[in-house]
This record gives sequence, C-alpha cells and structure tokens, in this order.
Amino acid sequence: MGTPEFPDLGKHCSVDDCKQIDFLPFTCDRCTQVFCLDHRSYNNHNCPKGNRGDVTVVICPLCAKAVRLNPDEDPNITWEKHVNTDCDPSSYEETVEKKMKKCPVPRCRELLTFSNTIRCRDCSVEHCLKHRFGPDHGCAGPKKPESRWSSLLASAEASISRLGTDLSQKLQFANGNSEKMPEKNGKVTVDVCPKCSRGFREPGDLLKHIDKDHHGTSKA
Repeated sequence: MGTPEFPDLGKHCSVDDCKQIDFLPFTCDRCTQVFCLDHRSYNNHNCPKGNRGDVTVVICPLCAKAVRLNPDEDPNITWEKHVNTDCDPSSYEETVEKKMKKCPVPRCRELLTFSNTIRCRDCSVEHCLKHRFGPDHGCAGPKKPESRWSSLLASAEASISRLGTDLSQKLQFANGNSEKMPEKNGKVTVDVCPKCSRGFREPGDLLKHIDKDHHGTSKA
C-alpha cells in the first residue's frame, strides 16, 4: 500500500469481496469505515447505520399527532409508548384544526383545503370560497406604489431644506464670530463686502473694513 515516497498513501476498501486499494478513499459518516468509489454509498456497502439519519414520522389516526419513529427501536414499541402516554383521542378535532389554516375573515371557521381555497388577486390573501370576492372579505386592494414624481419632490424638498440650513449657518459665522445675526421680518440681514465677500451685521462696520483693508475702494 502506498509508494516508497508516501507509504501511508491510499487505503483498502472495507468490503470483504473488494479490498481494492484506493488513493482517495471515502470514509462513511455513519459506520466510519473506509470504502472505495464503488462502495462509498450506504446501500453499496450495506451500512448497518445507514438509516439513522432518516426521520420517519407517522400520523396517529386516533389523535392526529405526529409520532416520530426511533430507528434503534421497534416501531411497535414506539407506537405502544405513544398510545399509553401521549395519545388523546378527544383532542383529534382540535389538533386537526390547528394544523389546517382557516379563512381569515372574522367569525368564519371554514378550513382552507385544497378544493376550498382561493387566493385574492388584489390582496394576495387566501380565503374560502364563500369569501373569495373582495367585498366579502373587506379587501383593501393592492398596495399602491409610491409615484416617481412624489419621490422626486420629497427628495428635492429635503435638499432645499439642507441647503437653507447650511447657508444660514455660513452667514452667521461669516464675520468671524458665533453671535446670532439680527433678523428683520424673520430673515437674516447681512452686508457683504463686494471685494472679499466678508459679511457684516452693521453698514458702519462694512465701511470701516473697506477703508482699512481695501484702502477705501470697494471695486471687486
């Protein structure tokens, strides 16, 4: 088995009639034995634990509850345990009703079966045949998608609001301090230097600025 360079390379198939050496063997996740390509499946190597991953459930005809079968236990024993401990024939109808959907219309107890179910094309909700029409189940109709123009208008209004806020903040700090600008009729008034665009709250301050910083000229 293997080569002189790699003596541990490859393993023999665990099937007695095979014993083929495989350099890429498969290990069964149930019985943990090694097999070749032809015997890698549970059925091909008759895996004794091959059905342990399968889940088998039977519905009790007495109480309508689901009974899970244990692969390591006789089904008859599992059934006896259920009948003696968990089975309650008086709850049959209640269990069936819980498992089956009902018509969503108030005070309607009709069960929605394969032949008694209609899906409303407007609200996409399933109802019984009696309440299949919109007026019978108070159909609210399909949800109207928001129009493209409404979305664009809302976006534009939000952008204008942000620009207004930014502009107001810049005007308030244009003269180098954080004091609030005087307002007239709810609007901020600012005198702006035509040469350097600096803002002043008082016209006198603007004139002083022009005389001092621009030597008496306000041409841009």
